[in-house]
Amino acid sequence: MAGWLSPEEWQAVALSLRVSLWATMAALPLAVWVAYLLARREFPGKQLLNSAVHLPLILPPVVTGYLLLMMFGTKGPVGGALQQIGIVFAFRWTGAALAAAIMAFPLMVRAIRLSFEAVDPKLEQAAATLGASKPWVFATVTLPMILPGLIAGTVLGFAKAMGEFGATITFVSSIPGQTQTLPSAIYTFLQVPGGEAAALRLTLVSIAVALTALLLSELLARRAAARLGGR
Repeated sequence: MAGWLSPEEWQAVALSLRVSLWATMAALPLAVWVAYLLARREFPGKQLLNSAVHLPLILPPVVTGYLLLMMFGTKGPVGGALQQIGIVFAFRWTGAALAAAIMAFPLMVRAIRLSFEAVDPKLEQAAATLGASKPWVFATVTLPMILPGLIAGTVLGFAKAMGEFGATITFVSSIPGQTQTLPSAIYTFLQVPGGEAAALRLTLVSIAVALTALLLSELLARRAAARLGGR
């Protein structure tokens, strides 16, 4: 692939994979926790939390990127404080990962929440009556049963992070080698005369990565479901 793509194109591919992996890994633990709360707990403000989780799906991505810039920019309330300890998100690849994680988060939560809701609470209660602690019940009963949904949510999040454009380009711009991911690189090449060939190559790479991720998730989900069914 390195010979087929130019160095600039390869940088965009590598950066997109890096951003998407970090975004997915960072969002996954919080997505599992929020999905559990929405599926199993009743508390004041639950509907407000549910609305806030899904807000990035409804807002234009540019609005989300602008809000991130206002909050996490070097002059923002959060970004300014973080800058004092050497953490900067605006116009850095870490900011691209943050934007991608926020845009992917609702899809991850929804898939995992549906898996939690499909688990019969009586199975967990039975394990608890046998003396198992809550963490042990979750690790040995709940987690194996939600694994297919967990895999699906993770892949959905990764795919969304790979394809994120509006929020990312608004928050971190499109700096080659630093913040230029696959979608922003394709857009940039399309604005340059003669850049269609490079845009096409990156489009094919995007399709290949997405198909690989989907096929892998299907394989892992089927194995998880088959293992669960064999118990």
